Amino acid sequence: MKRSDINDIMAQADEMIRLHGFTLPPFAYWSPEKFKAKREVARRVIDARCGWDITDYGAGDYDRMGLFLFTLRNGRLADLQRGGGMCYAEKLLISRQDQLSPMHTHVIKAEDIINRGGATLVVQLYGSDEAGRFAEDRGGTVWCDGIRRDFGAGEKLKLAPGESVTLMPGDWHAFWGEGGDVLIGEVSTVNDDETDNIFREPIGRFSTIEEDTDPAHLLVSDYSDWLA
Repeated sequence: MKRSDINDIMAQADEMIRLHGFTLPPFAYWSPEKFKAKREVARRVIDARCGWDITDYGAGDYDRMGLFLFTLRNGRLADLQRGGGMCYAEKLLISRQDQLSPMHTHVIKAEDIINRGGATLVVQLYGSDEAGRFAEDRGGTVWCDGIRRDFGAGEKLKLAPGESVTLMPGDWHAFWGEGGDVLIGEVSTVNDDETDNIFREPIGRFSTIEEDTDPAHLLVSDYSDWLA
């Protein structure tokens, strides 16, 4: 992805987020230079990988397959392992019309996917085999706003604004916007995007960036280079 396109996506996403009554935290608007100057006091933000995250999954066609994310807060795996402390995470996502977030599951993370506003969010679901692998002939059970829902293999849930689905480890899912762009909330257990995204196809989680201009704001994938 070109850095200029990433900057544009950030600006468009911020506008949509505000349109639906949300405001990002102050560190979202820091310049790279300000982030570098504050990196010691912002160590928890950096270590938790909170912030901007824009991916085309390495495929080079963001409009067809991609996702905007902003991690608002993220706990510690050590707390989750010991059963106490900050065991939760929260994100805002934007799925554009017909923009695929490809089929994947998680080993650790359970998550609520919430349509916060916009168009319809389509979530396609498959179950797992005994080893947790993708099973194209299996369905399963999820909870939609606390109500049990059994699904068949490949079934597509359609979530209107305000509706949600709870996904557990082993629930394979892909999603996209139908009829327009969708603002999505994600509330989950501790999030680790580097190791806990298991994709059906061998694709990348993060994008390769062409630096055709300066970054407006840092991506979480920039932290290791800019804030080491």
